[in-house]
This record gives sequence, structure tokens and C-alpha cells, in this order.
Amino acid sequence: MQNVIRVLEGRWKLVILFQLFGGRVRRFSDLERAIPGVSQKMLIQQLRQLEGDGVVARIVHHQVPPKVEYHLTDWGQSLCPALDALLMWTEEAPPELRSRLVAAIPSD
Repeated sequence: MQNVIRVLEGRWKLVILFQLFGGRVRRFSDLERAIPGVSQKMLIQQLRQLEGDGVVARIVHHQVPPKVEYHLTDWGQSLCPALDALLMWTEEAPPELRSRLVAAIPSD
């Protein structure tokens, strides 16, 4: 179980996944703007780990200026139902906890 959790652990990984769900292809700069508070270094690190684990794919367009895009692999996209279930679980939290949890969920 620890190895499975390792794939998703990290402050920004789940936020990155939510930004890429639904077949979205996002440029690095779009992800950076969509995730306030993440440093460029941390975003690169988290994306590389997700790529290394086969969850995210990186497309490099050789042009000037360079263009790099990210999208979920089929395996990464298959996480969507599990993470939807986690959000539903959060929605069912007791009211005193729910407002704190739901407010912390980043939106698009």
C-alpha cells in the first residue's frame, strides 16, 4: 500500500491530476497559472515524478519558444473514479469538518 500511496503523495500531485482529468492537455504555463502557490521548481518535480510513474505524459514541441504540454496517460485517467469517490466522501463529512475540507479543494 505504501508504494501505491507514494505515486500520489506530494502537496501538488492531486491538484495536478484534477487539472488534467477529462482528457485535458495543458501547457506548463497553464498549469502554473491554474495552481496558485506552487513554485516552478515544485511543479516540475511533481510532474516529473508523475511522468516517471506512468500517470502523466509529456509532449515536447520543438519550436521557439519551446512548448511543453502534459496530459494523463490512459492509466492516469483511470484514477478519475477513485478521486471522484474521495470527493464524494468529503461531501459526506460532518458539517463542522465539511466546510473546512471543501474550502480547501482547489477549483479550475
